[in-house]
Order: sequence, then C-alpha cells, then structure tokens
Amino acid sequence: MSRPGARGASVRPVPDALFAEPRLAALYDVFDGDRDDLTAYLRIAEELRARSVLDVGCGTGCLALLLAREGRRVTGVDPAAASLDVARAKPGAGAVTWLLGDATSLPPLDVDLVVMTGNVAQVLLTDADWSATLRGIHSALGPGGHLVFETRRPGRRAWQEWAGDGVRRDVPGVGEVELRTEVTRVALPLVSFRHHYTFPDGDVLHSDSTLRFRDRAEVEASLVTHGYDTLDVREAPDRPGHEHVFVARRTA
Repeated sequence: MSRPGARGASVRPVPDALFAEPRLAALYDVFDGDRDDLTAYLRIAEELRARSVLDVGCGTGCLALLLAREGRRVTGVDPAAASLDVARAKPGAGAVTWLLGDATSLPPLDVDLVVMTGNVAQVLLTDADWSATLRGIHSALGPGGHLVFETRRPGRRAWQEWAGDGVRRDVPGVGEVELRTEVTRVALPLVSFRHHYTFPDGDVLHSDSTLRFRDRAEVEASLVTHGYDTLDVREAPDRPGHEHVFVARRTA
C-alpha cells in the first residue's frame, strides 16, 4: 500500500507538494515500492470485462500503464502536472491518454470502468468535493459502467502507525534520500500529516496532507444518492482488515 500521502481542479485544493513539486514527484515511485496492491485492480478489470478505463488521480501512472499493457483503452487524470510528467516519461506512456485535472473537469467520456486507488477517495475532504467527484465519474461512465475504489477503515486507526524512524532510499541520479512522516493533527474524520524529505545536499522539502476517513455506511449512502448500486465491498488482498474496496455500478 502507498504511504499516507495521496493523490483536482475546480472544487479541490491544490495537490500536495509530494505530487506537485517536481523534486518530490520524482521520488514517489522509489518510496512507494512495487505496488503489489494494484494486482487486485487488474483482476477486477478483467472480472468486469472492462475494455476502457478511467484512472482518477492516476499520479505517476503505475496502474494506468499496467491496464494499457493488457490492451485496454486507458485515460489517466490527475491535478498534479509534475506527477503527470513522470507518468508521460515512462515506457508505454504513449498508449495512455493523460489529462491534467480531476473528475469534475473531464471531457466527454464513455468508459466501462473508473478506478481510484491509494488514498485518492480520501483526499476529497468535504461532502461537496466528494459529491462533485461522484457526479463527474457518473457522467464519464457508460450505462451499467462500474466504479471501483478503496478507503481505509476508520476503526483501524492507520495513522497511529505512520510516524516512526526515517526510511532511506537510494534515488537514481539523486543519491540517498530520507523520508520521515509525522502526524500533525487528528480531528476525526480528518487526519493531517507531514512528510519530510532530506536530500543528500542537505535540502529538506515538506509535503503536508490531510485525509478524510469515511465509514462504510457513509460511503454506501453517498453512492446510492449519486446513482450507484454497491455490488460488493471487499478486502484489499494485500492489506486484509485495513481497507474497504468498493465495487459499484452506475444505475441511473
């Protein structure tokens, strides 16, 4: 699973520095690991027979590229230009349509599946932001299309595990970079935290983030309100007990 940080334009705050600052966006994949959490989304896309996919909050493009590699027509949208620059530089990036923006600023689309991985659903802090995103996704889906996304379970209190000793990674072309995370505020349903990145030259860059923790009942009620039917609520295979993975279908 990705670190606490997460990955719009008209209704949301500007992206966190982790995604918008080029020096930090270039570090994201190094610290995020092999992304084995994405395998479940590839399987779901196959299960739902999705031929076209919209990846909302695609970040540096890890999932979008995997989906495209399997022959699907893929669009990735993200509000952070620096993250999209990283995505566009990867092998196979030409097979994906990359858009700067969010679910509220999409061109006309008619896709089979929309996905939001990592903490994308949780960076939508207000009810207005969440509603606007669900409406935008609804418009992008074809009749009977599916929305799949994950959220952390509030009762798991994941933020209690975020702070600790720094993590060091060797970044190609940069050298060893240290990441340290501190939780700055817990005022449920909101949790705020700060990433500190220390570079070999002594520079320290910060990225401040806030996530909203919605419980299962709140999420399911919001889906019904915005024209979706919840088909299933699953465990994240690589993080059992930590998250809910919602599989919903457009009904209206």
